[in-house]
Amino acid sequence: MINNKIEIADAIQSLNSQANHRVEGADLDGATIDWLNGTTPISKADIKTEMERLQVEHDAQEYARKRKAAYPDVYDYMDGIVKNDQAQIDKYIADSQAVKARYKKG
Repeated sequence: MINNKIEIADAIQSLNSQANHRVEGADLDGATIDWLNGTTPISKADIKTEMERLQVEHDAQEYARKRKAAYPDVYDYMDGIVKNDQAQIDKYIADSQAVKARYKKG
C-alpha cells in the first residue's frame, strides 16, 4: 500500500495468499500480471472488486490509526498505578478520552 491506496498485489494476496505473481504497472486496467509457478490466474474484475473492498475497509479504520498515534503512552497509566497516584491515572484517562472525542468512529 502506497499513500493509503490499495495496490494490485494487496488484492491478489487477499484473494490468494499463496499466489505467486509479478505485476507490472500500478493501474489495474493497464497492468500486466504474470501468474508464476502454476498459480491459477485471478480475473482483473475480481481483483478490482477486492481492491475496492480493501480500500473501503482501510478507509473505515482511519480513525483507529489516528487514535493509535495520538494516545498517551500506557506507561504513564501504569506508572500512576504503581505509585498509587490517582491524579496521574485520571490525567491518562482524560487524555485518552480526549483522543477518542477528537477521532470518532465512523
